[in-house]
Amino acid sequence: MNHLFAKRVFNTPKSFIREILKVTQDKEVISFAGGLPNPSVFPVDEIKASASKVLQEDGNEILQYTVTEGYYPLRKFISDRYRTQRGLDVSPEEILVTSGSQQGLDLIGKVFLNEGDSVAIERPGYLGAIQAFSLFEPRFSSIPLLEDGIDMEALDHVLNKEKVKLFYGVPNFQNPSGVTYSEKKRILLSFALRNTGTLMIEDDAYGELRFKGNNLPLVKSFNKEGVLLLGSFSKIVSPGLRLGWICAEKHIIEKLVTVKQASDLHSDYLSQRVVYQYIMENDIDAHIAKIRRVYGKQRDFMVEQIQRLFPEEIKYTKPEGGMFLWATLPQGIKAMEVFEEAIKENVAFVPGNPFYTGEMAEETMRLNFSNSDEGRIEEGIKRLSKVLKKVLQ
Repeated sequence: MNHLFAKRVFNTPKSFIREILKVTQDKEVISFAGGLPNPSVFPVDEIKASASKVLQEDGNEILQYTVTEGYYPLRKFISDRYRTQRGLDVSPEEILVTSGSQQGLDLIGKVFLNEGDSVAIERPGYLGAIQAFSLFEPRFSSIPLLEDGIDMEALDHVLNKEKVKLFYGVPNFQNPSGVTYSEKKRILLSFALRNTGTLMIEDDAYGELRFKGNNLPLVKSFNKEGVLLLGSFSKIVSPGLRLGWICAEKHIIEKLVTVKQASDLHSDYLSQRVVYQYIMENDIDAHIAKIRRVYGKQRDFMVEQIQRLFPEEIKYTKPEGGMFLWATLPQGIKAMEVFEEAIKENVAFVPGNPFYTGEMAEETMRLNFSNSDEGRIEEGIKRLSKVLKKVLQ
């Protein structure tokens, strides 16, 4: 039977996190494993009212097929927000609505990647991007992340050594590490890419979730033509609505539209109209500010508990936004072995292995702080600390 399957299926890794989430369905398990927004901040009543209104007023139209590019007023809102909030001048015609930013990665892979093409990605890198691009059988070059962002010396070496077609990065509150690129790194990166002709995929899924420090410019603001920018409503409205977007030059959008037509014709039109109605009738900035307060408080509390309870040999990041922090165990201690012991104590996290495309750092682990209240964070860190102390003996 296996001979019937395309070889790309065997070369694409399973989502390790999705497999872990099956284990954590038990309500007794405290999970820091998923990349889940906190459901307590979902605007349930507002979304319900918006859905009711658009269906009542335009139900026959909304339940019909629509254009591939996406609902124009929603694309205009996105372009206007880039201009007012991020200082980036883009038109609605440079926006393509997608089924979450994850579909954006798939469409970009379809448009740009042939088997054997070179893709540079952060080390550690976002598992969803690794999985999406693996379908197209590229050669990955992993570039180390430093405390202030990508290792430019290592990236320059790769860019000069081979023809890198795409560089994928998450400059704001990177998944999985929580690292944010400094403004200097963003400028250096934009010029390095321009000089080599490599396109960047700037994934800004977490960009609105800053709760400490100052906002930094997008890499695309320094290199508009050479950067494809991904955004998402999943983190600021709801992941279940599955709405994201790609922002790119018009000639690139045209190619992306063609492959999207072959994929799904268009993203969920009802979701687009509901989200737009919600945005028009509610203060989205006030809602995002609420999310930031909740996540900032949870991040601070998790860091406090780690400082109080974890063995001092364990190092960890202190992100200024986003949903994750990254911990590093002493050399020789494998996070997968810690995970196996942790599950016995009904606490879960993600071992670092799935976030690497080549050389792995088996002593690393990702912890999500956005989807737990303080009580579960306190108890979960207490259980995990018990496991860590046992393993380190």
